[in-house]
Amino acid sequence: MDIQAYMQEVGRKARQASRAMAKAETRAKDAALLAIAAGIEANAQDLLAANARDMEQARTDGLEPALLDRLQLTEKTIASMAEGLRQIAALRDPIGEMGDFKFRPTGIQVGKMRVPLGVVGIIYEARPNVTADAAGLCIKSGNATILRGGREAFHCNQAIAQLVKSGLAEAGLPEAAVQIIETPDRAAVGELITMTEFVDVIVPRGGKGLIERIAKDARVPVIKHLDGICHVYIDDEADTDKAVRIADNAKTHRYAPCNTMETLLVHANAAQRVLLPLADIYRAKGVELRGCAATRDILPDAIAATEEDWRTEYLAPILSIRIVPDLDTAMDHINTYGSHHTDAIVTENYTKARRFLREVDSASVMVNASTRFADGFEYGLGAEIGISTDKIHARGPVGLEGLTSEKWIVLGNGEVRV
Repeated sequence: MDIQAYMQEVGRKARQASRAMAKAETRAKDAALLAIAAGIEANAQDLLAANARDMEQARTDGLEPALLDRLQLTEKTIASMAEGLRQIAALRDPIGEMGDFKFRPTGIQVGKMRVPLGVVGIIYEARPNVTADAAGLCIKSGNATILRGGREAFHCNQAIAQLVKSGLAEAGLPEAAVQIIETPDRAAVGELITMTEFVDVIVPRGGKGLIERIAKDARVPVIKHLDGICHVYIDDEADTDKAVRIADNAKTHRYAPCNTMETLLVHANAAQRVLLPLADIYRAKGVELRGCAATRDILPDAIAATEEDWRTEYLAPILSIRIVPDLDTAMDHINTYGSHHTDAIVTENYTKARRFLREVDSASVMVNASTRFADGFEYGLGAEIGISTDKIHARGPVGLEGLTSEKWIVLGNGEVRV
């Protein structure tokens, strides 16, 4: 296959489809989403079979446990894909919204209109659910999208993409509005991230190595996050039961996602009462603990934490723990070592909670809740196309509005500039 010629054709089709999607009516977009959701549910067994083929090959290839976890589809995750699409269909369509109008002294009115980005390129590893989530969000936001899933999910991604095409056709929308690259050749990625004439933005979802490469080599703007070094800080005024429940869930609910806690910070005055019950839970679940000297005084079986531990996204049953003297030290640790993804405080002190929300520089900041909630579905976005730790354009879970831009509009009645 001539990869460059193939990708140019994909790009041309996407650009043409993006123009049709930008003017598509809401009811047509919603009809497509509902048809895709129905197709996913009706073909659940076929999707599981395709996923089983991918899982078997991935195990043979020695794929690491974190990626195997992301690759696995179940009846529950398939049902969640369909439900996510229905939630997207139920959301307000942002395209064409106008607002912020102001009269100027000249008589003109100046305001803004929300419009699609155009063509969104999405590059992702494992996670076959991204095929449905990304397609759904791009359809509703009036964009065309080019999907490039990893070779480890090739069969499942192709199967989901076919259902997406069928749903688009059923709703009278162009099938090229969602294209999945049909070759696992990595050269296709190099073409996709440099096709500035056809692609408006790239969203990479995968390991740090993939995202670093995309950010380094792309000529197209990138919405990204490199890693998820997430923290939970347990304050001295935290409710013990809440603290234990949140710190347990934030680490052990799942180990592979980017919103899983990797470092637990505990106020010195709360350390004894929360670390002992937490350590019992973590040991029972096979979590390896790495702690500072003060932590090891309370938990002698913890491994001594190194400077590198504070900077590591484990994506595994490993947790680093640091005991801190106060809130300021905890926030300084988070802002120094964190990846600006998601961080939480557990406290009953309203003033401290307000300070944490204001001073922690992360895309999602939480009070008395697990970091595992940092997710487009949980935030009511229906799904997410990715999570951004950038500060320009989109930050945090990227949903419909993150896939749009605004243009200025001016309304006049014959006014001229003098």
